Amino acid sequence: MPRDPFDYIIVGAGTAGCLLANRLSADPTKSVLLLEAGKKDNYLWIHVPVGYLYCIGNPRTDWMFQTEPTAGLNGRSLRYPRGKTLGGCSSINGMIYMRGQARDYDNWAALTGDEDWSWDKSLPDFKAHEHHYKLDGGADPKIGDNSRFSDLHGGDGELRIEKQRLRWDLLEAFAKAANEAGIESTDDFNSGDNAGVGYFEVTQKSGWRWNSSKAFLRPARDRKNLTVWTESHVERLVVETAEDGTKRCVGAVVRRGGDAVTVRASREVILSAGAIGSPHILQLSGIGPAPLLKSHGIEVLKDMPGVGENLQDHLQIRAIYKVENAKSMNTMANSLVGKAKIGLEYVLKRSGPMSMAPSQLGAFTRSDPSRPHANLEYHVQPLSLDAFGEDLHPFPAMTASVCNLNPTSRGHVRIKSNRVEDAPKIAPNYLATDEDRLIAAQSLKQVREIMAKPAMARFKPTEWKPGVQFQTDEDLARLAGDIANTIFHPTGTARMGRAEDPGAVVDTHLRVHGIKGLRVVDASVMPEIVSGNTNAPTLMIAEKAARWILAGS
Repeated sequence: MPRDPFDYIIVGAGTAGCLLANRLSADPTKSVLLLEAGKKDNYLWIHVPVGYLYCIGNPRTDWMFQTEPTAGLNGRSLRYPRGKTLGGCSSINGMIYMRGQARDYDNWAALTGDEDWSWDKSLPDFKAHEHHYKLDGGADPKIGDNSRFSDLHGGDGELRIEKQRLRWDLLEAFAKAANEAGIESTDDFNSGDNAGVGYFEVTQKSGWRWNSSKAFLRPARDRKNLTVWTESHVERLVVETAEDGTKRCVGAVVRRGGDAVTVRASREVILSAGAIGSPHILQLSGIGPAPLLKSHGIEVLKDMPGVGENLQDHLQIRAIYKVENAKSMNTMANSLVGKAKIGLEYVLKRSGPMSMAPSQLGAFTRSDPSRPHANLEYHVQPLSLDAFGEDLHPFPAMTASVCNLNPTSRGHVRIKSNRVEDAPKIAPNYLATDEDRLIAAQSLKQVREIMAKPAMARFKPTEWKPGVQFQTDEDLARLAGDIANTIFHPTGTARMGRAEDPGAVVDTHLRVHGIKGLRVVDASVMPEIVSGNTNAPTLMIAEKAARWILAGS
């Protein structure tokens, strides 16, 4: 072992953990231990973009969580993918690069009283690690002068962001239909106002997935002061109490190769295990709601009611339409000849369906005109299936998934036992409020409006799910519960806030209240979920945290 104690121990080599390991180990005088429960990211399907189909639901790369049965989903339990490999969720996610809206971060600043979380103060932390294709040099011939993008994007960072390498007539038609429904086109979802319709940008490089392991660990792999342990499962944190009663996290107990090993940190332990893993580890360590911990025989080191509460997620309602006169992924991938063509195109060009993100076309708009900002996000796909990881339907079809960006329903993550091997209880509590159910119904009505526009007429779209027989808000909200699924954006379970806030777990510099030497740096610290996908905001959070940690603040 290079050094024990290490200066820093990072728990979780996912989206945030990889960036933190890079930034903290850049100082050769500081030693860093990065712990990952999963294996190395040397599995082929991690790197081929369409490989998410083989990574989700695969214990090689996925924690294989399930939610509790949910009343709002008519009693259904959902598969709840979380990345278990170097790169974490960035190794199995949809690769969409999306910051959210400026108002999200201004709201965080207002909620926490810390202007460092405002949009203007967060923008430099987004740009710091971006390697955006629009800033590669010459102007993009499709957009002309790209100088305006330098104010919003970075071109020298480690995270490659590219446009998608495919085109579908169905998606082009949907974009035009959205225009006809009053949704304007946009060429940049990441300006602070993501309203509009356009193609998502993706974290890919030349047709390969570009996960956080490639972006941040690969450049640091030869650093003598960075140690990376895979297949190393943290059982609990080690917290010591001084004579004056103050508590300090000094390390972690790690299950590695069948043995329990205690590792120590002289400066900080940083939890970056995600919105499910971080509260789970905190609770197992005696930091969490006292009644819950006592019920499982865990000594209460710090009674923190907010640990594991405030779970927020985006629920996508997957409206499926059968189509005619169109090439669909369903028809291409359901024949041997089609599969051969798809494979050959990827081998020769790194393009086509195998380079696809799960969703290609996006749209942000309002569920009704009274809304002050876009509160819906569409993920539009030239394919249909019952759920990711399952077979495509045998008929040509497309899917318009739509989600409420600002759900008011709140769930929780709670230990089921005092054994680290037992997965936590995950209860997202989807569609639990009248507002969320109303927006679900409005969403499905809006999809119908777009699909009925002239631009879609040549494809003769026929609603297959939920079905035109369902018309009332009550019917549509109930049917949404039958066809909706998670879009894999859990957040908020160790939220930041002021010391006097009983539900806050960390302060605005992400230090755990009442426990010295311990921070949480991942999506769990978000006080409210962002209005978009969560990978990019998690990287921004880690970028800020790295600066604070190195500055000792």
